Amino acid sequence: MNRAFRHVTALKSDPGKTSGTGMLRLSGFRFHRPRAGKRVSGKESCHIMTRQDVRAALAGLCSLIVLGFLASMACGATFVDDLGRRVAIDEHPQRIISLAPNITETLFALGLDSRIVGVSLFSNYPKGASRKPRVGNFINPSLERIVALSPDLVIATANGTRKETVLQLERMGIVTYVIAPREFEDIFMMIRDLGGITGREQEALALTEDLRRRVDRVKARTKDREMPRVFLQIGINPLVSVGKDTIHNRLITLAGGINIFGDVDIAYPRVSIERVIAKGPDIIIMTDMRRGGGFAREQDKWRQWTDIPAVRNGRIYVIDSDVADRFSPRIVDGLEALAGIIHPEVMKQ
Repeated sequence: MNRAFRHVTALKSDPGKTSGTGMLRLSGFRFHRPRAGKRVSGKESCHIMTRQDVRAALAGLCSLIVLGFLASMACGATFVDDLGRRVAIDEHPQRIISLAPNITETLFALGLDSRIVGVSLFSNYPKGASRKPRVGNFINPSLERIVALSPDLVIATANGTRKETVLQLERMGIVTYVIAPREFEDIFMMIRDLGGITGREQEALALTEDLRRRVDRVKARTKDREMPRVFLQIGINPLVSVGKDTIHNRLITLAGGINIFGDVDIAYPRVSIERVIAKGPDIIIMTDMRRGGGFAREQDKWRQWTDIPAVRNGRIYVIDSDVADRFSPRIVDGLEALAGIIHPEVMKQ
C-alpha cells in the first residue's frame, strides 16, 4: 500500500506518537516503522434505540459527515512519513521547501514548480531549480532562511538531514515530512508518497508507470545477454567503488552487468589498482560523487594498465553522477545510460 495514502486520522492525532514495530535509524533518527494502513479510530458503543433516537442519530450523523468533510477539505489529512511520524498536512500545500536535490527533482517532475519557494544547495535540475531561493545544504540548512520563506510544508530526507534539524522545525510549528529511500524500488514509492501529500496523486501514478515501463524495456533488452564485469569508480583519491548494498550495484545488475565488487559488504569500499587488475573488469565506468570532474585525466591514467580487458578494448567511460547517484525520477536515465554502455548493441536499437 502506498505510504502516502495512509490517512491516519483527520487532525485529531498526536504527532508525537508512532505506530507499528521495528526500528529505523538514519542520520540520527530513531523511529518506529509504521504499520501499513494503520488508522486511528474511536471506541464504539451501542444501546437499545427508540425510533426517535434513530432519527436523531441519523440527523446527527449527517451533520458530522458534512462537518468532517468540510474540515478535511479545509485542513487536509494526517500522513505517516518514512520514519513513522504522523504529519498533519494541509490539502494542496502552496509553499514547499525541499531540503535535498532528489526531492527538488521529484517535485518538479510532479509539476509543482510554482509551489516550491525554497531548495537546498546542489538542487541544479531542472533549470528552474537554479532560480529558487537557497536554504543551505541538506545536512545543515539555515533555519532562519526557512522561517523567512513561510513554508506550509518542508520535505527533508533521512539520508542527510539531521534529526535535530527536523525537531527544531517541529518546535517552530513548521510542518516537516521526512523521506528515507534506500533502495531502487523505494524511489517509486517516494514519488507516490510526495504525490499523495501534495495533491498530485494522478501525476505521481502516471510518472511511476512511465518509469516502470522504461525499466522493463531495459530489462527485456538485456535479458539473456552475456553479463560483462563492470568496475564502477566513484572516487579518485582514494580510489572508491561500490559494494552490494548500494543503488549503484542494483543499477549495474538491472543494466545487464556484474559489479566486480558486488560481493563486498562495505557500501563504498576503498580499493587498490592491484585489486581492480586482479578482478579483470570488461568495462570501467567512472562517476564522481564530489561532482568536481577530473575524470578525463583519470581515464588517461587507466590506459597504462593494458592487462585490464576494459583498457585493452577501449571500454572506459564517464557517466553523469547526478543521474547515477540521486534517488529521483532521473535514476532511470542513469539506468538507461548504464545499459547503453554495457550493452550498446541492444540499447541503440
